[in-house]
Amino acid sequence: MASYFAHESCYVDENVNIGNDTKIWHFSHILSGSNIGSNCSFGQNCVIGPKVNIGNGVKVQNNVSLYEGVEVEDDVFIGPSAVFTNVINPRAFIVRREEFKKTILKKGCSIGANATIVCGVTIGEYALIGSGAVINRDVKPYALMVGVPARQIGWVSRAGNRLSFDERGFAIDSYDNSRYKLEDDNLILIEVKI
Repeated sequence: MASYFAHESCYVDENVNIGNDTKIWHFSHILSGSNIGSNCSFGQNCVIGPKVNIGNGVKVQNNVSLYEGVEVEDDVFIGPSAVFTNVINPRAFIVRREEFKKTILKKGCSIGANATIVCGVTIGEYALIGSGAVINRDVKPYALMVGVPARQIGWVSRAGNRLSFDERGFAIDSYDNSRYKLEDDNLILIEVKI
């Protein structure tokens, strides 16, 4: 049986899987059918589910709701008050549960505070979404996105540092000396030094 922490003020429904060393803080609610990995953290006032899958090492800050249709891979960061949707054209008087669109947050990406993620998009590995940005289309791996609607203004490393390229299209991240190459408007990680 998994060992996780859930603050006494939160609610964890039946039929939920939560991994070891995950922490769920004040006034949060984990709904039925949700799966949460190990070593995750959920700040206060988060709602997860129903039927949401979250990987390992995910950090979800205060006031975030991840609804059915959102899938979160390992090592994703979601900043405070980020907003996710699951229906393109909601109406209070029409039930559209059969129209939920899938939103995928790929490994290691980060979503800034107050960003809005319109449903039906995929945010690529290690992409960085700036605070307050509105994402309404797919985001490439390692892309740096800002604005309303969001536009790409550069590339970031696995560590989230903005990359500068030489004349041949190569960049090195000073954090870990990892090397990247820009090729056909895509960023390729070519070497990781540990």
